[in-house]
Amino acid sequence: MDDVLVVGAGPTGLTAAIELARRGVRVRVLDAADGPHRGSRGKGMQPRTLELLDAMGVADRLVSLGAFELAIRRHGADGTAEDVVLNRAEPDPTTPWARSLIIPQWRTEQVLRERLAEEGVEIEYGRHVTGLEQDDDGVRVALEDGGTVAASWVVGADGGSSTVRRELGIGFLGETHEEVRLLLGDVELDGLDRDHWHMWSEPGPLVGSGAMYFALCPLPATPTWQVQIAHSDPSVRSSEPVLRELIDALAPRIRVRRVETCGDWRLNVRMVDDYRVGRVLLAGDAAHVHSPAGGQGMNTGISDAVNLGWKLAAVAAGRAEESLLDTYTAERLPVAAGVLGLSGQLTRRQFWHRTPEQVRDTAGFATNYRGGPLAVADDDGPGPRPGDRAPDAPLVVDGAATDLFAERRAADWTVLAFGGPAPAPELPGTVQVLDADAIAADGVLREAYGASDGDVIVIRPDGFVWSRCAAALVSTN
Repeated sequence: MDDVLVVGAGPTGLTAAIELARRGVRVRVLDAADGPHRGSRGKGMQPRTLELLDAMGVADRLVSLGAFELAIRRHGADGTAEDVVLNRAEPDPTTPWARSLIIPQWRTEQVLRERLAEEGVEIEYGRHVTGLEQDDDGVRVALEDGGTVAASWVVGADGGSSTVRRELGIGFLGETHEEVRLLLGDVELDGLDRDHWHMWSEPGPLVGSGAMYFALCPLPATPTWQVQIAHSDPSVRSSEPVLRELIDALAPRIRVRRVETCGDWRLNVRMVDDYRVGRVLLAGDAAHVHSPAGGQGMNTGISDAVNLGWKLAAVAAGRAEESLLDTYTAERLPVAAGVLGLSGQLTRRQFWHRTPEQVRDTAGFATNYRGGPLAVADDDGPGPRPGDRAPDAPLVVDGAATDLFAERRAADWTVLAFGGPAPAPELPGTVQVLDADAIAADGVLREAYGASDGDVIVIRPDGFVWSRCAAALVSTN
């Protein structure tokens, strides 16, 4: 029996599997598809997501294969063009990435598969789950080929039409908006520069009378472009001839050379009311679906997986009580509800009319677990409080320049002790205690954490503050 079976090898399932495997959990990954995903759909990776993935050592590789937030070239019906930059935020010592990264979803999955392979885990494609049963000892999963897989725990990351969710009998509450549809595709084309994300809000009668929005985004480190055409005509379906005709009609010099993928999308806004039933847990689109506006879907799923991964690893290894898994729903359900609201606002607003607050929220920095079951309560004060994001800071360790994010990779839990040593608290996972003043490169670390002498700040495995207190109050048992 495996420790954990992950169903679904998209970004969410791959992230969950990596988080488990790198902590010594025996994990197996099944996917119903014949092979890796080929499309670019979830092409926007938000800064906070890069921070979460940095802990497993893949952020730099993702950045090398993507491009940070291109300027938008807005084309008018009269042939004029206007360039718009939505996010002018710049990195600083506490925030290494400040803008969203454009990288096709298939490339993100490739990087995550390679990282998972480093842990000795390969994806089993063509394994379609048809049913599951569970008891106090584990879960038995039935496959379409007649086989059965047994595991102590199952993570359902098998998308919006999740078989795992249906087998659990969890409702998928929400609604479908038939009037909001997208034609999608990845194409190679000529006639446009690749330094801009090209958009048309008045593209003419492209899709009957229902055309609302047309976008062509160059995909870094590839020859392809992602095409999105918003419309409200239920009779129109994406196909190679349709995409060729619509794109070629944009301007005399624009011509499609090849269509790599094509597909359709309609707006579903739905979410579960519980992420867990017994030994089975849901993550990503299996738990929530919403508008792609703001690039929140893949990012929310990865955040689910990171939140779940360290908790399930601790429980599977016997280092934590099973009740720790109850905090997964308690922390992530409000986040998913907030994302549904944000993406709904963005759907109703033209891309270039987003407010600074909406741009900031899409980056993921607004997410916190304050007031949640794992946010050890304290009084308000300077610096991040329990449940808040733990910022980065430059460090010097053994004479070499580094940063806090890099040092956090060495252990699940990181304890920052300011003004002197502190004992290592007992926590469910590996723990490192850092003498904050001895390794700080300058005053950024103290300032970023609002720390004073004697403060001890504990950072969770998923990069949020667990607690902050005086050194004398740190428990070792």
